Amino acid sequence: MHAVRVDGIEVAYDRVGQGPPLVLAHGATTDARLWRPQLADLADEFTVVAWDEPGAGRSSDVPPSYVLADYARCLAAVIEDVDLGPAHVLGLSWGGTVVLELYRHHAELVRTLLLVDTYAGWKGSLPAAEVRKRVEGAERMLAVPDEEFAPTVPGLFAGRPPAEAVRLLSVMSADTRPRSMRTQLTIMAGADQRDLLPKITAPTLLLWGELDARSPVDLVARPLLEAIPEATLVVLPGTGHLSNIEAPEPFNRTVREFCRARS
Repeated sequence: MHAVRVDGIEVAYDRVGQGPPLVLAHGATTDARLWRPQLADLADEFTVVAWDEPGAGRSSDVPPSYVLADYARCLAAVIEDVDLGPAHVLGLSWGGTVVLELYRHHAELVRTLLLVDTYAGWKGSLPAAEVRKRVEGAERMLAVPDEEFAPTVPGLFAGRPPAEAVRLLSVMSADTRPRSMRTQLTIMAGADQRDLLPKITAPTLLLWGELDARSPVDLVARPLLEAIPEATLVVLPGTGHLSNIEAPEPFNRTVREFCRARS
């Protein structure tokens, strides 16, 4: 494990392999363990870095005052600590929103953007009624006693996911901290990054699960494709919101080919 301190907060990350840096940002209710299939497969060609964002995994708790730019600042500190120059930066779901904010404030650290089943914030990508529905559902999960808190987000997989993927998600969800989830929920519900999208000049891969029910292709991915000048959309057949663990082989192959061509 590696770690960097940002304003008193310790941010932990895993680092494996050698080559151009590929930095992975996980979604809510998960941590660096989400990227086990990528750490194992892509380290032959890249320096693969998977962080535990503030408030997750081995990293320190987040203060209640944390905002999206604070997460982006911590991710920038990780990239600077790796010290291999601009990175291929990949974010999944909430992690993609953090990665977009990283680009807003620290574009010089980004070689390419890889946005996976993500959003330009919920406000920036979803109808207002859907945002309200998600907030209400999360509030119900947060209302249970701490000893019973084990958030389960619906619609993450398509069909029958591998048993190992389900077990991994269950373990990470059990380790989720209510305070972290509440902070993310507040930020995500109000985030609208549509102003940023036309200003992105980095090559951008939009990698989507065909059957993603959380961030549907037509509702979310295609508007991103239209708004980001240098974007390419790749849709993985038969997969849902967590394609990296549901279908790791095509996921890893797509990431490898995109980054290899731009390293």
